[in-house]
Amino acid sequence: MSQPPSITLHVPEGTESDGQELSPDNERALHTSFHQLILEQSSLIEAGLELELQERSRGKALQPQPEQGEEHPSYSSASLQILASMPSRTIGRSLGAVISQYCNRTARLRSRPPLQQLCRAARPSLRQYGLDTDPAGATLQEKRRLLVKELLSLSPSQCSHMLLTMPLSLAEKRILRGAPWGSVAGSSPTALPVLLSQGCRGLWYRLLSLLRTAQPWHYALKQIGGRFGSSVLSYFLFLKTLLMLNFFSFFILLAFVVVVQAVYPSAPVSPQPFTGLELLTGAGSFTHSLLYYGYYSNVTLNDPCSSSPKGSECPLTAPPLPYNLPLAYLFSVGVSFLVTCILLVYSVSHSFRESVGSSTGVLAIKVFCAWDFKVMQKRSVKLQCQNICTQLKELLVEQRCRSRSQSRLQCLGHCLVVLLAWLLALGSASGCVLALHRFSEHMHTELQAQGSDRWQQEAVLLVLPLVVSLLNALMPHLYNLLAMWEKQDSPVTQVSVAIVRNLILKMMVLSLLCYQWLSRSVICSTEECWETCVGQDLYRFTVMDFIFTLLDTLFGELIWRLILEKRLKTKQRPEFDIARNVLELMYGQTLTWLGILFAPLLPAVQMLKLLLLFYIKKTSLMRNCQSPSKPWQASRMSTVFITLLCFPSFLGAAAFLSYTIWSVQPSETCGPFRGLETIYKSGKRWVLVLEKSNPNITWFAWVYQHLLENAGLQFFMSVGLIAVIYFNIQVVRGRQKVICLLQEQIANEGQDKVFLIQKLHSVYEQRQRRS
Repeated sequence: MSQPPSITLHVPEGTESDGQELSPDNERALHTSFHQLILEQSSLIEAGLELELQERSRGKALQPQPEQGEEHPSYSSASLQILASMPSRTIGRSLGAVISQYCNRTARLRSRPPLQQLCRAARPSLRQYGLDTDPAGATLQEKRRLLVKELLSLSPSQCSHMLLTMPLSLAEKRILRGAPWGSVAGSSPTALPVLLSQGCRGLWYRLLSLLRTAQPWHYALKQIGGRFGSSVLSYFLFLKTLLMLNFFSFFILLAFVVVVQAVYPSAPVSPQPFTGLELLTGAGSFTHSLLYYGYYSNVTLNDPCSSSPKGSECPLTAPPLPYNLPLAYLFSVGVSFLVTCILLVYSVSHSFRESVGSSTGVLAIKVFCAWDFKVMQKRSVKLQCQNICTQLKELLVEQRCRSRSQSRLQCLGHCLVVLLAWLLALGSASGCVLALHRFSEHMHTELQAQGSDRWQQEAVLLVLPLVVSLLNALMPHLYNLLAMWEKQDSPVTQVSVAIVRNLILKMMVLSLLCYQWLSRSVICSTEECWETCVGQDLYRFTVMDFIFTLLDTLFGELIWRLILEKRLKTKQRPEFDIARNVLELMYGQTLTWLGILFAPLLPAVQMLKLLLLFYIKKTSLMRNCQSPSKPWQASRMSTVFITLLCFPSFLGAAAFLSYTIWSVQPSETCGPFRGLETIYKSGKRWVLVLEKSNPNITWFAWVYQHLLENAGLQFFMSVGLIAVIYFNIQVVRGRQKVICLLQEQIANEGQDKVFLIQKLHSVYEQRQRRS
């Protein structure tokens, strides 16, 4: 194929005025200057028309003819001169010219105000600085040394900004940053601040790199994302988020409740021998331990009234503030939920902000701008190559799914199939919940009719969690069959539908269990403390869910891979089921939030479970699974995961615990709230004790009575929180619209350039005809 001849134009730079530089935000001045440029080039056309005709005729004789089907626009020399004068064409100058040009520019910047006072739209352009001041005989090293000397005369912020905007390669910028600054430091009074700022910046970058590598599972997550894509990576990132939430809840309860109760233990109870079955049932020797609600006492440490001889009078001196263990128990649970709510809202907003505009129009960015030039190690380079390839596959599959079109008859048939599938899914979920309700009632009556055999009672306690976990393990396979019948084109839609169906089933099952726990129809090994029985039930559900997750990993991934490779002799491996695994995490976290009042150490059990799950799932993924057959971007799915965790799971658990605290009467013989009508009454009793112990802080009692107990204030605070969330959602949607408008504006800017060049060419042709 013939190549078009290369044309090199030596265009003299226009002289600048002494006034302020033109800024791209001043459109009128910009159009005026462009109009003047057109007039100047038109005069040049009239002056050199004959010479141009001779050059064009000579060029036609030497220029090779293009092949058929190729179109090369033949612009005039005036148009080419204007093109060569544009800022985007001046970047291709020599390295010495650019360095000399920026040396002149730094000399001009010394007499200007700081960069913070200039408009952000005033982007520096190379065509505004002439090259006629370049010394003709200067070498590249001399020019570079002169530029370093001029950079030292600037402030640190101007120096950094100047180096950032230079159209040089990264290697050349490294040479300039690592130049011998000390050789010219003696002639500049601002050299020492520049050296200090560079040293601090380098130290800060090293600390940031250390912090990134110190993050838990940093390389493991990069490896998973590079090999399996962002869809599978979203599961492990979601698991990491749940681990962080449980850590904060566990730390609050450990510091203010568990440690205090361990230091001041309650009355000892005859211990039961440890048999090992307690690890599954949570009963036996675990019943009277720090794991459950019933072990905690209702004492008040440093209580002045209890230490007085008469028992009803308090000393006149102000003793240390009393530590009310029931109130600490209540407030620790409340603060843990508040911290979890704040972290969830922040995670939702952060994930939603990252997913804005993340899938449309980024194919070119991934191709040309995705490589990280700071990567040096061979292992990291290979991992980044895999990551970029996987992301390109995801983008291409998403664009292909978006470009497909169906006829009206096909759309109607697909809608009918989806409707029937949803009816079957909801009907099967309702039938499972109804059967589970009948079965739990039967098991409750059977337990009451049995004798006092301990082994038989503990075996019966495991039946209901076993049945619930079996339903949670089998029903997703039925939903997968319905998804195969629906034949969804988009993998994102398929995963979203599977998540919603499984979530509906699990929420219905948990709603039934919460109703049974609050109605006291719970299967329990002891009748004296129903809160401990609920905590044991939640512990059994958590442990049984972990066991079934391990069995599913063993049989669904390892055994199935061996069957495919050994028996069927195929290279295909099972794929990682994202929807089912994410729903298992949501289900286990919901159980933890429901049991945080009845089992304060349940977040620790959940943390141990998540840690084991990460390493087990990662090992099984690397050895047994293959990459998704339909790669898809999970930028929006991460937002969906956090949102579903926040609204159905967290809000449901918060509503359940709020009703328990405000309306349900606690046990009479155990727990920190024994003898009270409701758990909420412990706050009022603590305020009375606080007023008697220290009259100087009566203002806190007023705050509690008029602010914390004020339902109207809490209502307005809730409305304000909802308004803030709604405002953030609207802001993000507005940013999405702005991004779309900016993308259209970029496309229109390219069309504007073509339009202007065509107009200039038409003007030239008209003048040529007239002459």
